[in-house]
Amino acid sequence: MSPPLVSPVRHAPAPPAAGFLDGARRALTGTAGTPLVLLGNFEVEDEWAKGESGLPMLAGRNSAAIVNRMDEFALLLAGPDDHVVLKSAPDADYLDHLASLGVALPSVLVTDVQDPAHSVTVDALRSPRLLAALRELAGRGARLLPHGQSALEDELCERTGLASALPPSPLVKSVNSKIYSRRLATELGLPLARGWECETVGAFEEAAEEAAALCVDQGRRVGVKDAYGVSGKGIAVIDDSRRLRQLVRMVARGAAKRGDDRIALVIEEWADKTTDLNYHFTVGRDGSVRFDFVKEALTENGVHKGHRFPAQLDPGHVAAVQDASARIGARLAADGFHGVVGVDAMLTRDRGLLPLLEINARNNMSTYQTSLQERFMRPGTTALARQYELSPTARVSFARLRDRLGDLLLDPATGRGLIINNFATVNAAAPADPDGRPWTGRLYGLLLAGSTAELDALDRAVAEAVRKETNPDD
Repeated sequence: MSPPLVSPVRHAPAPPAAGFLDGARRALTGTAGTPLVLLGNFEVEDEWAKGESGLPMLAGRNSAAIVNRMDEFALLLAGPDDHVVLKSAPDADYLDHLASLGVALPSVLVTDVQDPAHSVTVDALRSPRLLAALRELAGRGARLLPHGQSALEDELCERTGLASALPPSPLVKSVNSKIYSRRLATELGLPLARGWECETVGAFEEAAEEAAALCVDQGRRVGVKDAYGVSGKGIAVIDDSRRLRQLVRMVARGAAKRGDDRIALVIEEWADKTTDLNYHFTVGRDGSVRFDFVKEALTENGVHKGHRFPAQLDPGHVAAVQDASARIGARLAADGFHGVVGVDAMLTRDRGLLPLLEINARNNMSTYQTSLQERFMRPGTTALARQYELSPTARVSFARLRDRLGDLLLDPATGRGLIINNFATVNAAAPADPDGRPWTGRLYGLLLAGSTAELDALDRAVAEAVRKETNPDD
């Protein structure tokens, strides 16, 4: 029997007023009362990259099954009068746990089909019952708010009558290109790493020779990036001129085979960083720009792993980030964009700030932490958003994991502990018939503590509890 299309709304005390989502709702729809239909179509960059030519596939992809179940993040961003489209119904014990914390949950709409290899949007487009429910919501004035707008979300709007809170996909795609980001930084006079934007094979060949002479042969590394790469995909970090020239030849051969020399690549000198940053602002339909926050981003080999916040920045860096937000946001508005924006930045070893590495004109991982941090963070609280890897051999229930974590979970009385903000990814890659062999699972959480030392101790304890869940005999 298939799950119900719409799950019951689990009511809880109303969250604090005038938060991030209400401000975004007003900025993107014109009113604070517009109901939203949230859609967690993560790695929308894969859709934007279609038809674009870049690097050969040099590294393995993240598990599509896990990435596609990141759709559950939208559950904790939405408000109680909103709706969230998910690939399957959340674990009932997980929903009860969230409600016990006082989280007011939205209505959940479940796709008729759930193919682990497909994004939530693809499943939605193949779901007649869901499409009918979305048409009804469109008739009541609801707006679609996807993770990012691609041609698939354009189609979903066309087939349901839902208006999107974001611009059409061609415009959204254009401002998400790394080529756009570099050119905008140059236009605005923002500091940026030495680099080259390449839109033809010839331009890439010339840029690679310059990069080899000015950077690689001088002992410095360069990164070659796809214009629409995401989370460690579509990037090659190179410290050898021969390897760089080999990569150029591979790209040229691919272009010759296609009979088209157009490409979309960036070459950048690899900066000597100390801290990755992500700052966040919202561009309204009226051209207004609201600065939201800045956080320290945790990365590993270019792959996002989490955030620490509040960010430990001096006042000058905070002012520079806010100024960059205002200028970048105004330029995006002039190009017709409105929506949530996250910008990747970094501090270098000499305490310099590179304020614009790339623009992510879509929801960011930090976006999905906003409602929780508004509700649960207190003055003096420090937070860590991160992921924990699991290797289960049998499906893990939330009740079992809850019991394993015990008092490590958030205690609302003290405001300290772990809040699980995505459970679906734990079992997303489980085979239909588990045979005792392990698969990769991922648990996402937000940890709150009163000090950095306490936060680090909590993190270690959670990691150990998760490890024991995978290896209960240890």
